[in-house]
Amino acid sequence: MRKPKKEIQLTSYDELLGINEAEQNTLNQIVEVPLNELHPFRNHPFHVNDDEKMAETVESIKNYGILNPALVRPRAEGGYELIAGHRRKRGCELAGKRKMPVLIRNYTDDEAVIVMVDSNIQRENLLPSEKAYAYKMKMDAVKHQGIKDENAVSVDSADLVGQAAGDSGRTVQRYIRLTCLIPELLKLLDEGKINFTVGVSLTYLSETEQIWVKDCIVSGASSVTGSMATKLKQYSGEGKLTELAVQLILNEKKTETGKVTLTEKKIRKYFPKEYNREQIEQVIYELLDNWKKSQ
Repeated sequence: MRKPKKEIQLTSYDELLGINEAEQNTLNQIVEVPLNELHPFRNHPFHVNDDEKMAETVESIKNYGILNPALVRPRAEGGYELIAGHRRKRGCELAGKRKMPVLIRNYTDDEAVIVMVDSNIQRENLLPSEKAYAYKMKMDAVKHQGIKDENAVSVDSADLVGQAAGDSGRTVQRYIRLTCLIPELLKLLDEGKINFTVGVSLTYLSETEQIWVKDCIVSGASSVTGSMATKLKQYSGEGKLTELAVQLILNEKKTETGKVTLTEKKIRKYFPKEYNREQIEQVIYELLDNWKKSQ
């Protein structure tokens, strides 16, 4: 007698995605989650500082609790990824809380990036570096989605990225360019030692050229004006920017006679030891003469 066939068990869609029943029931609901199960958003571009504003947040949490739940999504590795609420989580830690109310949503990677950026980009006193990397992340997500307007027409990605903060597409593109700066120059920009326009111009320099500029600035003897940055960019584009040229441009001091004054000690290190003063001066005069012709 033939044995009855064994019943085939099909794997459910939720099981394939790693979503268990308990987790499915909590989606789109506000629940209390232990702080150690909340993990920061990958490559989160916004800083969380223990500053005066954080102290105010901690005091508010102690007195009133979390008034606005954080936004999270389930992680394949377990726990939840914070989308919005990194500062609130830190505030809870400092306030001695063990749990935090969160709203769980099952966002895709691109959706999560867009929501994360939009929920933070309107904060006051954002650093240029924060906006730069936030806009770059959102730009990549928007391009992945290929978002179109209500007439199914593709919209300009940069304009769309800047809408939440009221920035134009051109401004967004300029911020994104700042991600091409070496970390040291980007830090100087955040500290106000380089202005935004100068920072954008310096992004067109190679990494080595940027290091030369950084060395001049941190030496305390140089600052970079808009005209200097433009000249650096021009020389770099023409393949003429050398370490000596950077020194000459950034240490230029105009006298009443229009001469450029540099100490011999500053520039001698860029020449072979056997070069005498006359040979060094000849090279510098040739460089300055080419510079003047390009004006």
